[in-house]
Parts: sequence; structure tokens; C-alpha cells
Amino acid sequence: MRIHHARRLSQVFFLALFVFLCAVTRMGTRWTDVRGWPVNWFLQLDPLTGLGTALSTGTVFAGLLWGVATLSLTMLLGRFFCGWVCPFGTVHHALGWMRFRTRSFSEKSEANAFHSAQSIKFYCLFVFLGMASGPLFFLQRWSAWDSAAKTLGLLAAVGWLVATWASGEEPLRRKGSHRIEGTLTAAVVFLLGLALGRFPAAVGSVQTGLLDPIPFIQRSLNQIVFPAFGIFQPEGLAGNRWTQGAWLLGLFFIAAVGLNAVKPRFYCRYACPAGALMHLVGRRPVWRMVRITERCTDCKRCETVCDAACRPSTNLLPGECTLCGNCLVVCPERAITYTAATVPEAKPSPQPAVHVSRRRALAVLGAGLAAVPLIRLEGTTGRRFPPSVVRPPGALPEPEFLRRCIKCGQCLRICPTNVIQPALWEAGIEGLWTPVLDFRAGTSGCQYRCVACSRVCPTAAIRRLTLDEKHGTGDFADRGPVRIGAAFVDRSRCLPWAFGKPCIVCEENCPVSPKAIQTVEALEKWPGPPLHVRSRQGDRLMVDGFRPPQNAPPLESLYLAENLHDSSRLRPIRDWGDGWIAVGPDSTEGEQTDGAGSGGNGAAFLAVKLKRPVVDHTRCVGCGICEHECPVRGVPAVRVSAENESRHPERSIIVGKI
Repeated sequence: MRIHHARRLSQVFFLALFVFLCAVTRMGTRWTDVRGWPVNWFLQLDPLTGLGTALSTGTVFAGLLWGVATLSLTMLLGRFFCGWVCPFGTVHHALGWMRFRTRSFSEKSEANAFHSAQSIKFYCLFVFLGMASGPLFFLQRWSAWDSAAKTLGLLAAVGWLVATWASGEEPLRRKGSHRIEGTLTAAVVFLLGLALGRFPAAVGSVQTGLLDPIPFIQRSLNQIVFPAFGIFQPEGLAGNRWTQGAWLLGLFFIAAVGLNAVKPRFYCRYACPAGALMHLVGRRPVWRMVRITERCTDCKRCETVCDAACRPSTNLLPGECTLCGNCLVVCPERAITYTAATVPEAKPSPQPAVHVSRRRALAVLGAGLAAVPLIRLEGTTGRRFPPSVVRPPGALPEPEFLRRCIKCGQCLRICPTNVIQPALWEAGIEGLWTPVLDFRAGTSGCQYRCVACSRVCPTAAIRRLTLDEKHGTGDFADRGPVRIGAAFVDRSRCLPWAFGKPCIVCEENCPVSPKAIQTVEALEKWPGPPLHVRSRQGDRLMVDGFRPPQNAPPLESLYLAENLHDSSRLRPIRDWGDGWIAVGPDSTEGEQTDGAGSGGNGAAFLAVKLKRPVVDHTRCVGCGICEHECPVRGVPAVRVSAENESRHPERSIIVGKI
């Protein structure tokens, strides 16, 4: 089997596996449901996910250690992940091949020519790493770092950068007097970190998921492609899943795949931060593609098939090479080979790589460091928090949550009611595509006995919960339930409060026991002129000119009244028609009264007994089922906000312990 055939089989296998793992990320017990499938495996293989969360939190979630294996193999073999494993890379590879397969020799060579703009992905990487690195500069809290691994990791990272700069190796090479500029720039960045470390706002924020290929394609498949085609929908979900801001997600995805019509693997060449990271790690792999100058006839055939644009016909760039193997197949002289760099005849001559000067790299890193405090000046993680941003149960406090959330959309996919939605701008610019709860979007609110989202989060941005902890029972009885918000009744829109119409939907659907939504009874006069009772025939009162109102509430809540404040003057209405009203006995049970009560002539009116909802915030957990089931369309009469959430005790609206 030739190498490009093996590579295609590998790409097809891993792409099919990725789609399958996305498809089974849904609640159920069948083999096509989540069960024990490793649905986060590709996210864990992605080294940028682990590096970003490690920089932002100083810890690495256990599953993300798979990324160490990826980087280790990259140092040994080169960028095998991009060319053989990455599902997004496979999509780009296939689309680029389809677009340019019939083009002429010169057009293919031009499309696959190396361009200096391929350095853009490094700037994306450095900005994201700078934004994630805030906590590393909290030097005044150095003594609080109780893990030696954090210190060793920081020293190892700094040592790697210094060694790379001192050795003059690519791609961060500066020579001569520029070394002084690089040193000064590094000092400025370091001092900037010291200064920012004095402010609480200068904490890390993981934004790698915006462009990181695995989270990118994962959320695109789960939130755009699958719902658009109506495939792999969770069992019992009527219709397709809703996606807030689907237009923006779709625009990014279409742009990413559509740009392959301009250049093959456009996204991989110019924008992919994970590819830039693996370029840095694998720029000098032990095994690599090399060009044997003595054999090469300069036919340029390799240039027509190299969709990574790594210049195989001149000075081949190992850091850009995705090991597709196409050049090995088309070269008639076998002048390109994949072998260990120690083979004498295969040693390449010194070659320039993608040009990223150290000064620019450090400047971009510093810009990333400064970006997070500037973003946090909005105050959305502090006192000016947006009440509409309700996070899933188990979400960490907002600053810590933003240090971990990679915007992969796994919690959105597994939510059985589709109530978890991607945020747009309501959570601030750094909260883009992070999960929020939209109680009007799904088939219900946040299910009271569901903790699925906490079990699937790959970075523990949503920590694992048990039902006992969520409900505040068992060992967690002293803490109380996990509250994600609080419900409020808008009396200006509530049917019983504002319109005098009976409604107890919110109370009926409240899952908390004892119920967090209770009702208070009230009796109100129904609009209309007084009724003149002419006579009584048994339980039927003859009323002059009476016609049953068209918009009347159910009869069981209607009464014929003479005085709202005297229960002895109230009679429940059992039936009615034109000119008559059938009533039941009054509340005195046998005691007769004058007027309408006795059947003689008198004036009366219709009254409606209402149950008006009120919220007990000592019991409300903010599940939002009441908001979802509220019959008032548009803006519901019951709305849940992030106030009183237990992850932020300072947001409590209750005085004292709950």
C-alpha cells in the first residue's frame, strides 16, 4: 500500500469516528447514545486545549493529558495530527483537492506556493496564549502555588523560549543587534505581566476555542450541520434543535470551508492556532520529509500536490509539512523521502522557515496579556454582571468559568431539552459561544433531575454534579440545592395579576418540593355593568338582559356576588345562558340572604376567584420550567435571571443563610 493510500484510510477512519462520537453525544441507553463512548477524545487529543487551560488555571484536567502524547509524537514524526488525524484538516484537504484537481500544472503550482502570510496563524496562537496566561503573572501570590508541577511547567516554558532565542533557531530567530531589541521587548512584556498581576481583572481567559479546529468543527457539526439536515437528533425532541446565533456560527463555518476555493487548506495554512503550535513543536522532528538535492531534477511536480505549501522543491519546511505523502508519490526521481534526520544523505541545508520575529511574537503575546483586563473593564464578571446570563448547573464562578470554557458545545449537544444555547454578546465579547440557558428555546427548562452537562464538559468549566448535590439532599443537605438563578413574576404581564384571568401553570409545573411558586387567592369583579336579578327558580336566577361574556374564564372560578368582602354574598356559578344563571349554595350553607341570594329582586355582579403566583426565593433554584411553560407569549410573565445563583454568594437576594 502506498503512503497516500494509507493516509486517506486514516483520514476517512478518524473523520468517521469523529462524526460518530458527535452523533452519540445525546442522552439515552442505546448503543447510538452517549453511554460509555469517549465523546471528548478528539478534544483531549488537541494539545492547544490542554495548553490553554493549563496556562489559564495552572492545572491540567486529567483527560487533557492526551495532548502530551500528541505533542510528543509531533516532535518525533512531524505534524502527523494535521495530515492524518484532524477531522477539520480532512475536510479542508478533500475540498481543496476537489477544487483544484482539474487545474493546469501552473495553476496548481501557484495555488500551492508558499506565502509569507502563513505566519498569521502564529499571531493568532500568541494572542490566545497571552490571553490565557494572566494567572502566571500573579507573582504576589506565588506562595499560594501549592503544586510544584505549576512552577516546573512555568520554568520549562520560559526555558524553552530562552533556549530557542539563544540558539537562533527558527521560527523565532533574531540576529545581531536585534537580539537587544528582543531582550528589551521581552522585559517590557514581563513588566507588563507584573503590572497586570496587581489587578484582579488580569486573570486568564481561554479564547482558543474560537479558532481551535477541534472545538470549531465540533460546535459546527452539533449546532449547525446536524440540525440543518435533521439528523442525529436526541430522542423525543420534536423538530430540529434551536441554535441561538446560528447565522454567526454558520457564517464562520461556511467561510472556513469556502476559502478552500481560494487556496487548498486555506484555514490550516493561515488561521489554525493548533497548527501553529504543532509547527513550533515539530519544526525539527526526528523523522521528517527531506529533499535529496543530488537526485532532484527540479521538475516541480511535488509543488502541484503539496496542499500545505511547505516548499518541497526547494527548502522544505518540516514545520509546515502535514505528511500527506503526495510528494513521495509524484516524484519520478525519488528525490523526496521520509526518513530520520540523522541519515547523512538526507540532512537538509539550513533553511528559513515561516518568518515570525521574536520582537513581533512577544509584542503580540503582550497584546494578549493586556486584552483581558481591557475586556474585563466592562465589569460583566463582577458587580455589573448581566442578569440574563444564566449558566448551566455546576458552572464555576464566572472568572474561573471563562478560564476553562473552550466553546466546544458539548454541553449544548447533550442537553436533552435544548435549553442550553451558545451566547452571543450578552455575556460580553469573551463569553461568545459559551453556554447560557434560554428557557424559551427548548422543550422545557433545565430538568430538575438532569446533570448531563456536568458529566460531559471536557475541561471542568462545568464541574461534575450528583443529583444529591444538585438537590441539596443527603450529604449536601447543609449546603442546600444548587441554584442557577431566581424566578420573578412580572405582575404587569401575568394573567391573574394584570388581566384578571385564572392561571396556575407556573405553580403546577414547579418541580421543587415544597413548591417554590405558591399562590395567593384574590376575588375581583369581572368587568361589566351590574346584573339585575328578577327572580329565582330553584337554583336558577333570572337576570334581565344577561348574555354570557365571550371571553369569560372557566365557570369553576366564577361567582355571583353582591359584596366582594362578604363571603355570605357569594354563590358559585354552575351554568348559565341567555337571561339566566344557575348558582350553587352560598358559603353560609343554608342561611338565606336578601336580594340575589334569596332569589328576590336585587343587583349583583360577576366575580372571578384568582390564584396569583408569588415566588419563594428560599426554595427557587432557577430551573426555568415556569418561564418555559408560561402561556404569555413574547416576553413571558415569569422570567429567570442569574440573581441568587449559588456559584456567586455575593449575588444572593436573600438576607441570611438559605
